[in-house]
Amino acid sequence: MWPERLADRVVAAVERIAEAILIALDQLRAHKFRSVMTILGIVIGVATVVTMSAAIAGIRAEAMEGIEAAGPKNFMVVRYNFMGIQINGHSGPAWGRNPPVHPSEVHRLTELSHVRTAIVELQQTASVQGPAGSPVGGVTISGNSAGWDEFTTGSFVAGHNFLPTDVSASSPVVVLSGPLSRSLFGALDPIQRSVRINGIPFTVIGVFEPQASIFGEMATNYAVVPYTASLKHLRTWDGMLYALIVTADGSTQEQAMDQVIATMRVMRGLRPRDENNFAIIRQEEVLETFNNITGLFFIVMIALSSVALLVGGVGVIAIMMISVTERTREIGVRKALGARRGEILGQFLFEASTLTVAGAATGLALGAGAAWLVRTVTPIPATVQPAAVIAALVMAALAGVVFGLLPAVRASRMDPVEALRYE
Repeated sequence: MWPERLADRVVAAVERIAEAILIALDQLRAHKFRSVMTILGIVIGVATVVTMSAAIAGIRAEAMEGIEAAGPKNFMVVRYNFMGIQINGHSGPAWGRNPPVHPSEVHRLTELSHVRTAIVELQQTASVQGPAGSPVGGVTISGNSAGWDEFTTGSFVAGHNFLPTDVSASSPVVVLSGPLSRSLFGALDPIQRSVRINGIPFTVIGVFEPQASIFGEMATNYAVVPYTASLKHLRTWDGMLYALIVTADGSTQEQAMDQVIATMRVMRGLRPRDENNFAIIRQEEVLETFNNITGLFFIVMIALSSVALLVGGVGVIAIMMISVTERTREIGVRKALGARRGEILGQFLFEASTLTVAGAATGLALGAGAAWLVRTVTPIPATVQPAAVIAALVMAALAGVVFGLLPAVRASRMDPVEALRYE
């Protein structure tokens, strides 16, 4: 008997909920324009959150893919940790108390058992000019030792990389990125042609096509030269020279880092109590910094969308108060026929929640459309997150309950006799 009574109660509860939802939908259809204007704020808020979360998720997935492709076990040895906030008790810049990383130190790190290779890198920005046409400005010129392509995602599509002999001879040779090569030479074969970097002639020996990036030309418009040629011919400042460390196969990142740190300390004559006068930056730290930036941006967007949700909530209170007034006689009839206060309260809460969930569903549809548009016209692989969909619907339903509570309580407390007399 007890299971049967429980089943009957569940069926009755489901029927009451279904009836309440149908009545709420009838009210929406009866007052279409008023309902649309009421939920407009909720639509805007939900659409904004869904679009931004889809874009941020796409950017983060792309960043993760880039880190995986570049080697998640790889890391950098730098003069100071520029990924975090630096507190310096001395005058001058935060990196001033640390000596620069020297190429001889990088070469020594290459010999370590847990390191496959250590690559010298220093950078500057310059203009690059081809045999004809105006120069391309703002190009990143990366000075590296041979083997830099092991740390960079992409592949050679023409020519080859420079050799260790080019590095030792400070040869003025250059590898162009694919986008830069096309900007300078168009459809022409650039190999063995000359370009001028800040007016200095360099011979093109290779074209490297980088992996497609969401960050556009800023990340793909670059040239790579031997670091010795960068120092000799381009007068690049070596104060921010650093090492790209590729961990050996079969070794962990921790093993390679421990070995690199110990070797750097020995080379610099640091005593056991001395702090490191260099820094290690892992690939994960770059992603963490990126996540912090995008997370802050997302919080700002949540705050802005919350304002829109609040505006929509105020509209829900207004329209539900109007609905209660318009349906006073209906409430009186239902109470006269035996409807309890809880049933009246539940009915109007369901109507308010249905209103806000309808707004959330519309916002989700608009947000999904905006995410598709972003994915179609930009390199950002924006993808609507299931968690964002669930959160939007749940928050909208809760907002309907919160903002619809005052009108629902007012309706449930009406005196049936007075309500029946209402004209």
